[in-house]
Amino acid sequence: MSDSSRRTGSAALALAGTSLGYGVVQLDVTVVNVAVSSIRNDLGGSISAAQWVVDAYTVTFAALILSAGSLADRIGAKRLLIVGFAVFTAASVACGIAPSLGWLIVFRAVQGIGAAALVPCSLTVLNHAYPDDAGRARAVGLWAAGASIGLSGGPLLGGALIAASSWRLIFLINLPLGTLGAVLIARYAEETSRSPRASIDPPGQLLGVVTLGALTAAVVQGGARGFADPVVLAGLVVATGAAMGFVLVERRRAAPLLPLGFFRSPTFAATTAIGLVINIAFYGLIFVLGIYFQTVRGYSPLATGLAFAPTTAVVLIANIAAGRLVSSFGTRMVIAAAASVFAVALVAMLFAGRSTPYLALVVQLTLLGASLGVIVPAMTSALLGSVDRDRSGIASGALNTARQTGSVIGVALFGAFAAHSVVHGLRVSLVVAAVLAVVTVLLALPLHPAASAVGDRLGHDRSHVPRQG
Repeated sequence: MSDSSRRTGSAALALAGTSLGYGVVQLDVTVVNVAVSSIRNDLGGSISAAQWVVDAYTVTFAALILSAGSLADRIGAKRLLIVGFAVFTAASVACGIAPSLGWLIVFRAVQGIGAAALVPCSLTVLNHAYPDDAGRARAVGLWAAGASIGLSGGPLLGGALIAASSWRLIFLINLPLGTLGAVLIARYAEETSRSPRASIDPPGQLLGVVTLGALTAAVVQGGARGFADPVVLAGLVVATGAAMGFVLVERRRAAPLLPLGFFRSPTFAATTAIGLVINIAFYGLIFVLGIYFQTVRGYSPLATGLAFAPTTAVVLIANIAAGRLVSSFGTRMVIAAAASVFAVALVAMLFAGRSTPYLALVVQLTLLGASLGVIVPAMTSALLGSVDRDRSGIASGALNTARQTGSVIGVALFGAFAAHSVVHGLRVSLVVAAVLAVVTVLLALPLHPAASAVGDRLGHDRSHVPRQG
């Protein structure tokens, strides 16, 4: 075998490892949605408490991604990716044997720590394995496909495992998956370049955690107590203050956790905003639809998983097709068109009620999966094309922080809508998600029309470093 063939084969197997890393992370975002009722029946707790089984994971995940991306740039993404697999897999096993709801929430938070390492590191390893724009676009599509299978297939797999045995299997399944991913990365991935500019930034990290934690707690409690409750208002004030403090700290640090100068790039700013907005809409809607199918329609966990099958079936095809669509029509057009389809599908679901035939929702569910399947790889490839490779860890960390923050807000906010009336909450969620889809269309307008942001790249000089205060 020639050296070129060997490198190509190693890159493909490393891509498989990175896809597993992102796939198990996304699987554990949605697989829990169909297990909420089973977990509550087994361990007890209210809907608000059960939301923390979802949000404890996504809060720690979102809050630590930036630090993980920066650390990957500093010490090497391959090394940290293997550590992430180890932490995630061990925490998954702990979730599978958790004796109470409280311990399950704690172990889910630890899972989020491992996930925070897996996502930016997997993308950085991929970016180094495929440095050219065309190859990277195709690889990102496959990487995103693994994630989308986990994301959209989570409800189906979760329902099947619960029907076969117990909700505990939805966590224990990560043991073989995580082990395989770690072996592939250890054997076939190359270590990435290291950047002395990367910083861990403890003050920025602490403020980021406080911002997300306070915001999530406030929105979750807002659904139970009402948003005028003093405790909820206090949480929102704390979140706002911490967010302002984060911006001030990052502006003044010589080596910030998040170089705010990155946002001078229209591509970087637009793609991170799109990641935030589209995840609020999609993740929040998946959470509410899971409750709707089980509590309103009386579906079992397995039937609920099957109800999401149209989304699962089409998302993989859309991910793989995204690279070719971007090459043919450009990033701006592809994202704007997909977001428009997303909005139309949401509006077309507004009639959903207690007796709505499931077949009347199939087309909409299919379009939701297809739209998301195109948007994610298109925006990810565009963002990676806007920064230098030695800064890809922090760049991918920023995008995924935005996306997971959106997931946290979406689950908490849409869950609050459905806290008192699931059908009414679903319809409010659909309206809000449709508005966010329109916002996504508007955010796509500043994007470079081509597949990557040529001439919009940051990191080649010190223009990304903020002015010192």
